[in-house]
This record gives sequence, structure tokens and C-alpha cells, in this order.
Amino acid sequence: MWAAAGAVRARQQAGLPDEALRVTLVDAADDMVIRPRLYESDPGRMRVALDRVLGPIGVRRVAATVTGIDTDARQVSALGRDGTPLELAYDRLVLAAGSRVVAPPVEGAEHLFDVDTMPGASRLHSHIGRLSALREDNGRFTAVVVGGGFTGIEVATELPDRLRAAAGGADVRVVLVEQSDVVGPELGPGPRPEILAALAHAGVEVRLGVRLTSLDRDHATLSDGTVIDTRTVVWTAGMRASGLTSQIPGTRDAIGRLAVDEHLRVVGVDRVYAAGDTAAAVAENGHVVMQSCQHAVPQGKLAGANVGADALGLPLAPFSPNPYVTCLDLGPYGAVLTLGWDREIAQTGAEAKELKKSINADWIYPPVDDATAILALADHHITWPTEAVDANA
Repeated sequence: MWAAAGAVRARQQAGLPDEALRVTLVDAADDMVIRPRLYESDPGRMRVALDRVLGPIGVRRVAATVTGIDTDARQVSALGRDGTPLELAYDRLVLAAGSRVVAPPVEGAEHLFDVDTMPGASRLHSHIGRLSALREDNGRFTAVVVGGGFTGIEVATELPDRLRAAAGGADVRVVLVEQSDVVGPELGPGPRPEILAALAHAGVEVRLGVRLTSLDRDHATLSDGTVIDTRTVVWTAGMRASGLTSQIPGTRDAIGRLAVDEHLRVVGVDRVYAAGDTAAAVAENGHVVMQSCQHAVPQGKLAGANVGADALGLPLAPFSPNPYVTCLDLGPYGAVLTLGWDREIAQTGAEAKELKKSINADWIYPPVDDATAILALADHHITWPTEAVDANA
């Protein structure tokens, strides 16, 4: 969505008419899902209608599922909602198809829940709402969260209150399972004391050095032989870039992201750009971007600006994101804000929680129904509001 808006802005800034550059977005969904919020309760409200963003700025939307990309023929194959095959020619292409959680190859994986997609998060929300109607047993209000990374921590610290709301006074239990010997291994040691304090505050049990080996409707079995009675197992580990990256003849990293240059062009592939979770872009000091909205949104804006500039024969701009920060929700305990790739703590508790609320409720939402506001925010120079972070640090 931001790539489409960035391309329209590039044309507008060049003072050219609509016919000079026509922009099409292909997506099977009608809404932009606010994915970073899907760990919260009632996920159905975390969406923005694409037509309210794309319509005002003149972007054509094709409601279809992309099935193939032919970079030699410069053509995208797709299936419309009615099953009609579509062939869409392009002059320039931006691949911004995101990423997905990969379910593990364990027995009973069909019983797993996730907060990766709107359907997945909505299924979990509905399931929690139905728990009180299930037969009484030890596992009815017990949840197991697999994966002690960013998403797993946010899910685990939110779940106790969500379960209590469904339990009507019954005891609840949340178990966080992480195969590493520390919680949040990719987050480093800086915020770990705050994370552990938040998990303890929420009453979350932490099981380290073990993994999920199997599950059924009523139990989860861990690699050390522990069997947990539970009706709710949430999988948060193992992200991969969209499978569409495999249709681009470029170099990919371990999680399937395409190598891109400083302008977000796919290395070695003419006229193709990648952004967000499909791109292994380089941020400051040689660090590769994280799969996060903080990096995905500015990449989308810049990819759109550059694809527009490229098509119009204008200079391209380099990817230069603001310094990296992390703001991790820790449920009722608050939140933790860290600065830099070493993740030095800058703020904790209620103050960091207010910043997290601003991020979730304001910063990551696009304007709607207002072309001027949409295109103003599509400026790739507008990335992360560092002044707000600095004020809270």
C-alpha cells in the first residue's frame, strides 16, 4: 500500500499527469491488516479498508491472488476471486508481499493457533471466547505460547488477562516455551531483565531449552517429555518471506528475503524492487533490517518513490532509515523501549507503554479518504518519529 502511494507521490512531485504513470496494487484482501496489533484482543478491528487509501489517490486495485511472476516477460499471473486467471503486464514491479509464520512439522500441528494473520488471530479470539462453554478440565484455561521472541513475549504477557476475561474467576495458566536457553534471544541481554519481570508479574511460566514435539486437542508435549493439559497452543516462531520471492531470480537470505541494493532494487534483476519483509535491505552500520513495521513502512514508501522515479527517468534515492529502536509491549507490566542495535534500555513501565500505545493506535495507521494527507505521509523522508522517541527516552 505504501509503495503504491509512494509511486503516486513521485509522479505528483514531478508535476506529471496521471497517464504518465499508472499504479496498480494486486492483493487478495480488501483491507490492510494492522499486523503488529494482532496479539491484542478483538483483532477484527485492526484493519483499514484499502479502497479508503488507494481510491482517493487514484491507484487501481485488483482483488486477486498472485500465482506467478515472470521477470523476463514482465508479467504477473493471478487468480481473481471468481477463479478467473489474470495476466498483468508491468513496466516496473515492487514485490511487497510480506512474510508468514511457518507451522512446525509436528504431529497435531493443525491444532495450533497463531496471531500472524487476521484469520489466525480472529480464530484465536473466537476460541478464547468459547472456552467457558467447554467441559471443565485442567487445561481449559491453560495456554501454551511457543516461541520466546518478540511476538511470543507480547502474546504471553497479554494472554493471562484475556483468559481471565473468559474464565469467570477460574484459575488461568500461561506457559511460554522457548528452545533457546534465554527468553528473547534475538533481543539481546539489554531488555531481558524487564522482560523477565513482566512475565513474572503476569504469572507466566517460562520453559527454556525445550521445544514443542506434538499436540492434540487437549494436550501439548514438550521435548523433555512434559505433557501440558491445554486447549490453546499459540505458535509464534519461525517467520519466512512470502513464497513469491522464489519466483524472482535473485539471491535470498536464510528466511527467503531478496537481496536488494541501496535503492531497493532486487540485485541482478532488471526493473524489480522489493520492500518490507520480502527484502533483505541494509540499514545503518551494515545491519540488515528487521521484519518490523519500523523498517517495512519506510521501505514501502521508498520503493514506491524509486519505482516511480525510475519509470519517469528521475534520480533514485537511497534507503536511509532512522536509527533502530524497539518498543516491546509487556502487557499490564508496561513496555520497554530500547535504542540501537545493542538495544540499550531508554524507557520502561507506564511511560514506555504510552509510547507503545501511540505506535499501535496512531503511527502505523495510514490516513483515509484524504488524498492530500495520504500523499503527504507517503513521503519517504517521513519514517519513524524520532522526536517522539527522543522525548520518551
